Amino acid sequence: MDFSPMIAQVWGVVSWLIPLAMLAGLIKSPWFKGHVGELLVRLFAHWQLDKQTYRRLHNVTLNTPDGTTQIDHVFISPYGIFVLETKNMSGWIFGSEKQAQWMQQIFKRRFKFQNPLRQNYKHLKALETTLGVNFAHLHSVVSFVGGSTFKTPMPANVTQGIGFIRYIKSFQQPVFSEDEVSVMLHALQTGRRAPTLATQREHVQNLKRRSDPTAERQCPKCGSALVIRTRKTGANVGQQFWGCSTFPKCKTMQSL
Repeated sequence: MDFSPMIAQVWGVVSWLIPLAMLAGLIKSPWFKGHVGELLVRLFAHWQLDKQTYRRLHNVTLNTPDGTTQIDHVFISPYGIFVLETKNMSGWIFGSEKQAQWMQQIFKRRFKFQNPLRQNYKHLKALETTLGVNFAHLHSVVSFVGGSTFKTPMPANVTQGIGFIRYIKSFQQPVFSEDEVSVMLHALQTGRRAPTLATQREHVQNLKRRSDPTAERQCPKCGSALVIRTRKTGANVGQQFWGCSTFPKCKTMQSL
């Protein structure tokens, strides 16, 4: 009996199923969701924020003392610099300004993720160094897209959908001149890492290294080794952090 027609028919079905399965896996991946979320924010900003008033850069990677940091969106305006972190998440979101980790709940499943305000704080510090501006003129903004619901009270700068537009436009007091905005835009354009796959791969490696407690680290101030310490007093007692091995001579600290 010739099974060739049957095999050909089965192979024809399989040849369709494999690409569909790969596409479904890609759509569910954090990488894909992150890019979709950033694209939505770009579209919202394009429709709602005047390009001449709010000069924008996306996917900005800057050098830092411990590697690199990647910023989703930067809006430079006469009213300040707005640094936006995008989260494409569904389900219920629990968190507070001071918590190190927030929680996402989808039905009975729960997932912890880094407090995006803390994540964005490092972005602000990198911009402060790169641009040499007053930190008070840098504003952290977090935008959740993807249909999530906040189940705990959130600060005004943690927004949903186009809420970040309203927050940005709430600043109406000029703090920079048009010339200063142009200078800062140029400084950021020239000071950023090239937005290439090589830059992205290097940044991912830096993230893995920073999250590895066995990896060696150097103090950005004195060059000595950084070691993991535990807070013994204060509101964050018991929390671990990276501290300079020469303490108290050098008091450098970095979060884990």
